[in-house]
Amino acid sequence: MSRLSRIVVVGASAAGLTAAETLRWHGFTGSLTLVGEERRPPYDRPPLSKQSLRGAWGADRVALRRHDALTTLTADWRLGVTAMALDTAARTITLSDGSALAYDGLVIATGVTPRRLPAGHELIGVHVLRTLDDALALRAGLRTAGSVVIVGAGLLGSEVAAVAQQSGRNVTLVDPSPAPMTRQFGEHVARRCGELHTRQGVDLRCGAAVTALTGRDGRVTGVDLDDGAHVPADLVVLAIGAMPSVGWLADSGLVVSDGVECDHTCQAVPGVVAAGDVASWHHPHLGRMRVEHRMNATEQAIAAAGTLLGADTPFAPVPYFWTDQYDVRIQAYGVTGPDAQFQIVTDDPATGRFAALYGADGHVIGAVTWNLPRQARLLRRYVAERAPWRQTLRQASTT
Repeated sequence: MSRLSRIVVVGASAAGLTAAETLRWHGFTGSLTLVGEERRPPYDRPPLSKQSLRGAWGADRVALRRHDALTTLTADWRLGVTAMALDTAARTITLSDGSALAYDGLVIATGVTPRRLPAGHELIGVHVLRTLDDALALRAGLRTAGSVVIVGAGLLGSEVAAVAQQSGRNVTLVDPSPAPMTRQFGEHVARRCGELHTRQGVDLRCGAAVTALTGRDGRVTGVDLDDGAHVPADLVVLAIGAMPSVGWLADSGLVVSDGVECDHTCQAVPGVVAAGDVASWHHPHLGRMRVEHRMNATEQAIAAAGTLLGADTPFAPVPYFWTDQYDVRIQAYGVTGPDAQFQIVTDDPATGRFAALYGADGHVIGAVTWNLPRQARLLRRYVAERAPWRQTLRQASTT
């Protein structure tokens, strides 16, 4: 084990907590400090756009650990405090309360920050969704809203649209792409996603971009689109992506183009690792990537903590994510974007269920299933093995 005595984890969400737990599990007995911008103890984020937003789960249900489990970490919790600067030469972190932390091992797990439009966020009724407080505020707004516009039809925007529509609101979903989640899944799956939302009564405005938020007396009244349309709304949700939270690293000497750039073991520089949404690392098979999904936060935090303690193991996961919308669960493994080859291997028109593979350079690189959880687990194997494309299509079609 590497001889470390003071480890600081900046970011106290899923990745930061998992890193801290992993350090203790692997025998680290030194000083352990967790810095978290929010005052709340660590909680899970995927339910925020689903169960929490519907009101099915309270704040206690999304907590990642009970209080006694957090206590057993024997850590110094610095919650409600923001990291402001990092000096890698002096190995110190400056915090927003004016204090400084010295370290000989550092885990960066600061996540991402929602993107914003140039103007209009000050209007009452305009929301983003990243934190539990965001979810609670949005849930309260949905109770009284009549018309809702969601800007951005990626995973987050589509999930919020589903909850809002099922809550009886008039929902409009706006995105410049031709269909919801095109960037995540490509044309075919995106078209089915669009059909799903349309059947449920969502007004899809795909192929259009928002040019302005409009308001009156300090409250939002709608959105203007680049096709000349105006969509009235008394609640607007901006789900237009997120940026890695790396502003505090500007003068640190770390490379922070699209997140904290790390090597194949999640190390940025000796003594500094990164994990979760903020980490950009070199995947041995897929090249440089940054993954904003829950499973990666856990897996990468375990790998990064191991690296900090002296391991030299490449981090080569099979990326995984899922989304729940209405009565549909979509599960995806590997790379599933629009630039890959795409082939359906299971299709049941009677039930609407299907499974498909994605390929590149003669290999399987991704898989997606629509309400076929068992098939998802089977197809994952082909992604993990980087199986030959043509041979696998024949095998998968008969599975």
